[in-house]
Amino acid sequence: MAVRAPRSLVRPLVQRLHAYVPGEQPKIPGLIKLNTNENPYPPSPKVLAAVKAAVDGRLRLYPNPTASALREGLAKLHGCAPENIIVGNGSDELLALATRTFVEPIQGPKSKVQSPRSKASDSTVQFLNPSYSLYPVLANIAGAVTNAVPLPADFSLPALAQLPKRGWDFQAALSLITTPNAPSGRGFSTAELDALCAKAKGVVVLDEAYVDFAREHAMTLALKHPHVLVSRTFSKAYSLCFQRVGYFVGHAELIAALDKVRDSYNVNGLGQVAALATLDDLPYYRRNFRRIIATREQVTRELTGLGWTVLPSQTNFLLAKPPRFPAEEWLAKLRAKKLLVRWFKYPEVRGYLRITMGSEAEMETFVRTVRKIQPVQ
Repeated sequence: MAVRAPRSLVRPLVQRLHAYVPGEQPKIPGLIKLNTNENPYPPSPKVLAAVKAAVDGRLRLYPNPTASALREGLAKLHGCAPENIIVGNGSDELLALATRTFVEPIQGPKSKVQSPRSKASDSTVQFLNPSYSLYPVLANIAGAVTNAVPLPADFSLPALAQLPKRGWDFQAALSLITTPNAPSGRGFSTAELDALCAKAKGVVVLDEAYVDFAREHAMTLALKHPHVLVSRTFSKAYSLCFQRVGYFVGHAELIAALDKVRDSYNVNGLGQVAALATLDDLPYYRRNFRRIIATREQVTRELTGLGWTVLPSQTNFLLAKPPRFPAEEWLAKLRAKKLLVRWFKYPEVRGYLRITMGSEAEMETFVRTVRKIQPVQ
């Protein structure tokens, strides 16, 4: 009996997928890593102590299945109820849950519930472009229609009346908006987002992964609009990338729906301990936010003075267009000097480098190296 080729056992949809490519995590001695937007400063000593204290006999037990203590702490922080919060294995898991919960697959079974939207919109996941490159991957996995709506050349959020002209569908089942935007770093005002959310008929996720480095946030919109979810993470600002903890805030009915498709014990116990201890030492982190913002502004001034085009940023990174050489060539030249930044091949940003803000000392090394590489005008 002939054995089927392994590839033939894989769903056609999965065979067609282009997987998400995460930022490089090299193990090169002496490398200054400025490519994945990690916080250059360690977690609070209180967090480290809490994690160490939890490494005991509890490791043999399953963690709290709903992260109840953490949800209570987050509810107190944001002025809502624990029922308004779901915690995930990083916010990426929750974004994936959103595509499974709120979007009908293109060829999925017909719902018996009458939808006020068109069938095409029921199957649409839309996002601004450029944006987080995981979004189309998650949409494709869910068997959804993707609608990538181009941003203007300056990466600003188009006026409400201009969005449909660019292809925005206010009927879409799920809209994913990174705010501040990545990879540009540009911030969107709460008033702009409020107007957009008010007109949307489907679920809107405001992905605030970088909001702690911004001038304003949109958390109030999750409590104002019943179809809006705000996504937050402990990775970027709170130095817990290693632990993978994120959360959504929104209407209790949306949260309950997400909880139905959530995996059991999805957030590891040490991650829950670390995130809860983080909430007990927010002043420590806010001091670090101010340091990173100050570094960002200093590096912006220095690169601008060297002829780089640096976009205004409200994140912990800069998107900057270098002079003299193509961005991809700069990537290689910097790597040769043990400085790792990020370059994207997408046409909208291929002329830019994304530069994570490291410590003051690391960024001084970066700027000094740029001066050495860049020919004197």
